[in-house]
Amino acid sequence: MNAIEVTRLSKTYPGGVEAVRGIDFQVEAGEVFGLLGPNGAGKSTTVWMLTTTIKPTSGSARLAGFDVSREPIAARRVSSVVFQEPVVDRSLSGRRNLEIHARLWGVEPHEAVARINELAGTFGLADLIDRPADSYSGGQRRRLEIARALVSHPRVLFLDEPTVGLDPRIRAELLEVIASLRNRTELTVLLTTHYLEEAERLCDRVAIIHAGRIVALDTPGALLAGLGRQLVELRVDGSVNSALASLRERGVAGEDAFAVGSRVTVPLHEHSSGDAIAAIHELGLAGAISAREPTLDDVYLRLTGDSLAAAA
Repeated sequence: MNAIEVTRLSKTYPGGVEAVRGIDFQVEAGEVFGLLGPNGAGKSTTVWMLTTTIKPTSGSARLAGFDVSREPIAARRVSSVVFQEPVVDRSLSGRRNLEIHARLWGVEPHEAVARINELAGTFGLADLIDRPADSYSGGQRRRLEIARALVSHPRVLFLDEPTVGLDPRIRAELLEVIASLRNRTELTVLLTTHYLEEAERLCDRVAIIHAGRIVALDTPGALLAGLGRQLVELRVDGSVNSALASLRERGVAGEDAFAVGSRVTVPLHEHSSGDAIAAIHELGLAGAISAREPTLDDVYLRLTGDSLAAAA
């Protein structure tokens, strides 16, 4: 059984705003699955529907076999979520925050004690657990929130933009914590992010979401492989369409070459970067040329015509 099954899921808000437009995907048990896209793409709305926070307009979704619309209580019992906004009570100790959450989820008291001690050790909170959460750093509070979400032994964990707002050092530390969740083989994780390196590092598969639709879904490696081992970028002074036509006629560029503004990007599959750059110079197309390995931003750019980094 898949841990998550989404079929033609849609959400239209009052006023006709279509936030999610008929998306489909499945997530296997134990998989780390990413929804990658800029703010406003529909990632958070998707998570809100899957966590029964809001109702879908149409379509269906199941968590561990439970329909989120028809069986919301059962769906909540098998899942947990860490939203973008902090939810811990800063006036209480870390331990008390976890104890209250365990009690709300019906975890037996003796089991809760062992579980809280285990999670405090796992997430590096053992020395802080009895201090008020208000004294924690931003990264420590995020770790506490993830530990809180795991107190109830969920089968599916949702992490909605878990590193937003953290400085680079704390963000790197938190990524190590999230990566360690892979060791919990019984846990399925759905992660939303607009950070390319998070998706590449953490996710078994990535769905790229744009304007409420999934425009690509595969492993990060397969998405990158679609652009070849290297690509060449060039700035064109004249018509980019003419430049693309010349490159294709010369055999340097394929149908997956694309242009945004004055920049032309040419994925290289069979040609070396040296041969491609030499051909570009012979055609007299550009003065500024560079070669590099592709990133998921290039995948997003080719599919949507916009840079993920700029859109986010």
